Amino acid sequence: MIAQSLIPPNLSSVLGKMPHAIWRASEMAVYKASTLSSGFKALDTELPNDGWPRSSLIELLVQQAGIGEMQLLKPALATIARSQRIALIQPPHAPNGLTCQNWNLSAERLMWLKAKTTADALWTTEQILKNGSCGAVLLWQTNIRAEALRRLNLAAQTTDTYFFLMRPISAQRDTSPAPLRLALRPARAGINVEIVKRQGPHSDLIHFINLHDMPVSRHNNSTEHDHAHVDLPAPAILATGSNQTILV
Repeated sequence: MIAQSLIPPNLSSVLGKMPHAIWRASEMAVYKASTLSSGFKALDTELPNDGWPRSSLIELLVQQAGIGEMQLLKPALATIARSQRIALIQPPHAPNGLTCQNWNLSAERLMWLKAKTTADALWTTEQILKNGSCGAVLLWQTNIRAEALRRLNLAAQTTDTYFFLMRPISAQRDTSPAPLRLALRPARAGINVEIVKRQGPHSDLIHFINLHDMPVSRHNNSTEHDHAHVDLPAPAILATGSNQTILV
């Protein structure tokens, strides 16, 4: 941001005629690429252009896998899956077919990719982003180097794909080229979202997002032990009359 006193009069006059071309740190930025609503109004109001940005690296920093990060992405993924494929790369658990069906995520639209090494997973992700064969790419990685992050960020900018990278919340302290970073923590009947980084004013607020499919009894902030069983994959086959599977 440039101090007003340092702007030459002639330049100040020009800038005054182009308010749309100026971004101030105190204002929410406007993405050049389109965005997709998260499906949660409270979250959309905190995101530039009111939604998940396309052609951009989005980091979801989770306290623990299975706390509701997939539930948070559910509305967006269901919209994308209507016409495009979704790639799941290195998920912590195998996707549950019945749950995906209940989420209106057709099996024909999903690609589950399990690479042998981290290098293979990163290379696969980069190639999918570059060729634009999927509407969304979700990548799970515990350790990833800054150079790899930059490559993925550049690859995301060359495509019309929505790209979500799931990392441990401890990575919050690391620098990242991602223009949007959210820290996710478990909460009773939902999830707490902290805006770590965005193109807009800094926010110290914690935003609670109610996730209707989350069982209340499984989300208690007391100890990590209370959340351990949430990570267990849902059974592939359910008995008739049993509860609907939950993909968190």
